[in-house]
Amino acid sequence: MKPECHTRIGGRVSDDTLLDAAKECVLADGVRRTTLTGIAQAAGVSRMTVYRRYPDVGSILAALMTREFTALLQGVAGEIPEDGTARARLVEHAVAGVGRLGTDPLLRTVLDLDAELLLPYVTERLGATQRLAEEGLRTFVTEGHADGSVRPGDAAAQSRALLLLLQSFVLSRRPATAGDGGVAPAALLTELAHLLEGALKP
Repeated sequence: MKPECHTRIGGRVSDDTLLDAAKECVLADGVRRTTLTGIAQAAGVSRMTVYRRYPDVGSILAALMTREFTALLQGVAGEIPEDGTARARLVEHAVAGVGRLGTDPLLRTVLDLDAELLLPYVTERLGATQRLAEEGLRTFVTEGHADGSVRPGDAAAQSRALLLLLQSFVLSRRPATAGDGGVAPAALLTELAHLLEGALKP
């Protein structure tokens, strides 16, 4: 069943309606086969309605990924207790976030069908979701400096290094776990927790 296509705010089609339609198209066909026309049809609106908000598929995909992955990370944060040291909370949040992202249908579809579209976020610039994740990591690191659970250091450099480590686990999940030589996802996450603990403890 298609999502509700005519949700309007003040007479306008909501951004969420258009992003829901874009998600539907990407999950069905991949990014490269998704068009503004197809998104408009899925949303039940004209192509110009989509075009006025998002000039190309790349812009609507960026908005979609930001919405989806921000919500995912916020959901993880809301599920994990806020007790314990900052280091313990950082590790728990990070491992849970990597695990959830690794099985997210939208990210898996992009990685399976159009992985090259994510290359700029690895080699050229950080995206909005990466910066959000880094901000969360820096908060944990700073709190860890204060409570003594994280080794002293430059919080910006430490959180950036953590971000690079975590995104490698997310982006390389398939080759790391697939085939005869693959490692069980749960075992890989356990090792990630050990890596984080070892890197952060005083």
